[in-house]
Formats: sequence, C-alpha cells, structure tokens
Amino acid sequence: MTWISAGKLDDIEQEGAIRFDHGGRTYAIYRGPDDSVYCTAGLCTHEAIHLADGLVMDFEVECPKHSGAFDYRTGEALRLPACENLKTYPAEVVDGEVRVALG
Repeated sequence: MTWISAGKLDDIEQEGAIRFDHGGRTYAIYRGPDDSVYCTAGLCTHEAIHLADGLVMDFEVECPKHSGAFDYRTGEALRLPACENLKTYPAEVVDGEVRVALG
C-alpha cells in the first residue's frame, strides 16, 4: 500500500470535501465533523459527477446533480438515484498532512 500526500487538513473545511486527482483518477477527500478524514472515488456512481462539489453533512455527501447520497465512511449508497456503492480508500492525518492509500 502506497501512501500519497493529498494536502493539508486545514485546506478542507470541517464537514467539507476536496477533489484530489492522482494517476489519471479523481478522488474525493472528506473531513468529518470530528476532524476524521476519509477518501472515496471522486465521481458519483450514478452519473460521473464530481462529489467534492456536493453538499457534505455529518458523514454523508450528496451528489450535486441528482441528489443521490452516500455515506463517505463506507461508500454505501444511501439515496436514489445512486444505487451502486463508492469505492473507499484508507486516509489518515500525519502532522497536519492528509495522506491516502491508493494501491
């Protein structure tokens, strides 16, 4: 497993998300209400829209196009039209730096 720097924790609003592109793929990195960090595939499984542009509340992200929702901790699709779960990746904070494992 390879850990990759994805920026600073302070660059992500609490209950917010940022887009992270690496190796030709797009990911979304979330900061939970308790300052925990999570990483998922960056595109909605319903219609390939960037989830980092969606509404983040508690531990859910809502797709900005059709309002499908996911639990970003597990990737579980919570609300239609999203019915396929998101892929998730390990994430951590080390000395204020967000790192994700993409391997």
